[in-house]
Amino acid sequence: MPTPRRISRPTTAFRPGGFQAVGGALAGTAAVVALTGCAAPKYQEHVCSRGEYPVLQVNGPGGDCVANGGEPPAGYTRYPEGEVPQQVNGKWDVYWSTRTLDEDGNVIDLPDVY
Repeated sequence: MPTPRRISRPTTAFRPGGFQAVGGALAGTAAVVALTGCAAPKYQEHVCSRGEYPVLQVNGPGGDCVANGGEPPAGYTRYPEGEVPQQVNGKWDVYWSTRTLDEDGNVIDLPDVY
């Protein structure tokens, strides 16, 4: 019986070069993302829930959230305009963590005892 000179492969045969091309493309994409600084957006936690605004404790370290349209409870006041903290650890949240307002509306430093 004669030995065939050629053995033909089926057209669906495994071709190792195809995986190398896919791997290279994925590695290239990962490098572009890493070098350009593209990343998932940073999550920022809000000080109050939707439909609320933050208020500051007079002469104290506390704060609370009040429904929009409502008045602050006794012992609390609104933050000065333009200085309302919106995000936890944001500029104004950090600023007001060491200060408060007195009963006359003056900014005062919080004592270290708090």
